[in-house]
Parts: sequence; C-alpha cells; structure tokens
Amino acid sequence: QVQLVESGGGLVQAGGSLRLSCAASGRTFSRYAMGWFRQAPGKEREFVGGINWSGGRQYYTDSVKGRFTISRDNAKNTVYLQMNSLKPEDTAVYYCAADTSTAVAVSLFEYEYDYWGQGTQVTVSS
Repeated sequence: QVQLVESGGGLVQAGGSLRLSCAASGRTFSRYAMGWFRQAPGKEREFVGGINWSGGRQYYTDSVKGRFTISRDNAKNTVYLQMNSLKPEDTAVYYCAADTSTAVAVSLFEYEYDYWGQGTQVTVSS
C-alpha cells in the first residue's frame, strides 16, 4: 500500500510559479516511479509528467515542457512539481500518482498508476 498526500496548490497570477509536493508513505519510495496528472473542469484527466526512481528519467507532456519540472527526494519520500510561467490553461486539480510496477520506467498512461493522491487545486488567473 502507498498513501499519497499532495500540497502546495493555490491561486496564482499568470506568469507566476507554484511548487506542488506529494508526500508518500507505505512502500519504499525509491522502488517505484511517480507521476503527476491534472484534470481541468469538464475535461478528462491528463498526464503532466513523470519521474523514475532516481530522477534520471523524466517525461513531460508537450504543453508543460520547459515550464514544469519534476524532482524527487527519496530521503524525504517526496516528489515535487515545480511550475513556472503558469498560464490560465494550467488551471486544474493536480494529482500525484505512484506506479509501483516499475522503478526504472515512466508511464504516460493513467491505468499504469495504482495509487493516487486526493488532488490539490491550482488556479491561474489572467
């Protein structure tokens, strides 16, 4: 079992920055990959980015490349999503998720992730 708790969401103006955190407990954190997803009102949940156990492999959806960065601190059992140059279209509920089937690979697919946090709201005003 893995428990995930996100924090750091809030309201920010366009062009601003936020850093989301996701604290994990349960299984050994360094033994699985992590992902971030988001769901905007009226839209399906989408992949934002993911990171493998070491941080050496990361993937991002095209719309956030160059603006968002995922990192992890295995000693603190925490994964981060640094979001810069935020746009109104980044407004969504952001979820972290754990893919305990792999440590090395990073999946882009929601169904590969077996544990999810409760989500944190990010609102970007124009």
